[in-house]
Amino acid sequence: MSDPNAVVAAEAPSRTPRSLAGDAWLDLRTRKVFWIAAVLVVVVLLMAVWPSLFTSADPRDCLLARKNAGASGGAPFGYDFQGCDVYAKTVYGARDSILVGVTATLIAGLIGLVVGLLAGYFGRWVDALLSRFVDLVLAIPFILGAIVLARRLSSDPESDGVFAVIVTLGVLGWTTAARVMRSAVISAKNQDYVAAARMLGASPARLMLRHILPNAISPFIVVLTVLLGINIAGEATLSYLGVGLKGDSISWGLAIAEAGPYARTVAAPLVWPSVFLAATVLAFIMLGDAIRDAFDPKLR
Repeated sequence: MSDPNAVVAAEAPSRTPRSLAGDAWLDLRTRKVFWIAAVLVVVVLLMAVWPSLFTSADPRDCLLARKNAGASGGAPFGYDFQGCDVYAKTVYGARDSILVGVTATLIAGLIGLVVGLLAGYFGRWVDALLSRFVDLVLAIPFILGAIVLARRLSSDPESDGVFAVIVTLGVLGWTTAARVMRSAVISAKNQDYVAAARMLGASPARLMLRHILPNAISPFIVVLTVLLGINIAGEATLSYLGVGLKGDSISWGLAIAEAGPYARTVAAPLVWPSVFLAATVLAFIMLGDAIRDAFDPKLR
């Protein structure tokens, strides 16, 4: 006679165990907030990489004859005080804003990854030393420190300010990522698979890179996603204060700064870059929150 249990096992569909990332993706697919944020992020990235897809106008083609003119067929947002197409400047402004935000986030992420990984894994005096270093950076008032550093780095009259803003935001914005990585590493290094790898003779570098980091990276990615939106807003803040992008650069922060004194005369040059900036920052924050909720089983 055939074994009934064997028959049931043969008829049951085989299921491959899903990873944490697989479970998170299944959860993300059901969230409207994730899809709204993802669509906004994709649109903004397309504007930054391929602005001619959205407008054929030249943002630097300015004529005083159309100063403060209203919306027309070729310029749906009208013209600013210099006769420049507001819509074209808004679209092309995404390029430098996204470039600064992404690059500064990568720098901050790299610093935070190294500091958090070393502090969490080695502990003791290494953790104490690096934690005090994090506290020291946190003690610097962000806006004041950013103004001083950005002004010092962009002292060259021919500088467009892009490098200065990237370095400033990257150097001052890594502390939260480092703290999150440290906590995740401390939790992961006490797991059984790390102890087993250590008993098999794995080196500290292999333990950190092959066993601990893949299991501690999820909250770190969430922090970087939110930080990207914050850095985009940070570039706009520095540019508005006059220590960010300058020269021939086009960004949302510069557009807001230039349109501010003329807001009572014509509002469009101030409103539209502000709307695009706010929507972009909100999209990255929403995306980070959705990813965090998906990767945290306690929130499901």
